[in-house]
Amino acid sequence: MTTETQGETKKASVSQLIIGCVITALIFPAIIMLLSGHWRWLEGWIFSLWFDAMVLTNMIYLFFKDPALLAERRKAPGSDNEKGWDKYLLTGLYLIAVVWLILLPLDASRFGWSPAFPLWIKIVGGLLLIPSIYLIERTTMENTYLSTLVRIQDDRKQHVISTGVYGFVRHPLYLGCLLMMIGAPLLLGSLYALIITLIGLVMIMFRIVGEERMLANELEGYEEYRKKVHYRLIPLVW
Repeated sequence: MTTETQGETKKASVSQLIIGCVITALIFPAIIMLLSGHWRWLEGWIFSLWFDAMVLTNMIYLFFKDPALLAERRKAPGSDNEKGWDKYLLTGLYLIAVVWLILLPLDASRFGWSPAFPLWIKIVGGLLLIPSIYLIERTTMENTYLSTLVRIQDDRKQHVISTGVYGFVRHPLYLGCLLMMIGAPLLLGSLYALIITLIGLVMIMFRIVGEERMLANELEGYEEYRKKVHYRLIPLVW
């Protein structure tokens, strides 16, 4: 490939990134606010903009700093050497996430199925989104092997990551997602979304157990890492 062709390809890729960012920035708030039934729902705007910031930061970082991880995270369930059981569990988690996301505005704003949440609970929910976005972004930046699939990435020479947020808990991305799935329903005021969160948490715990069994058996140094960092998901609990 000539230098000129490479330059054109890079420009096309940047253009695709910009288009993707613009679509993401517009479509998520539009979906949330449309499902909510009105455009003056403050809590909905707070969560929508928070979600935009989280997704766009990841997209831009991966595009410029870690395209190999970006390609890895775009792989569909069942790709490469993903564990067979994980294909079904991951698909289930995706479905849970979609149901949770749709239920939030329908319950909290349009239909009001849940009782009204007091202001202090909504504030707690909003505050939980701060460590959530920190953990989600830091794991992306610190672990280039952060695949969506449970698999050993021999093709990328995977090794144990034990520093940064990985010195805090063994699965900080799951913790960040859990804080989001608790914080958002509290902020918006959806009891039913919290119930979906509990179902998702059980599925995540099953996935962690299976993933750690694989890592301990197939990834050099992971057993020593487990002895160093004692907690899988929640410090002092599990």
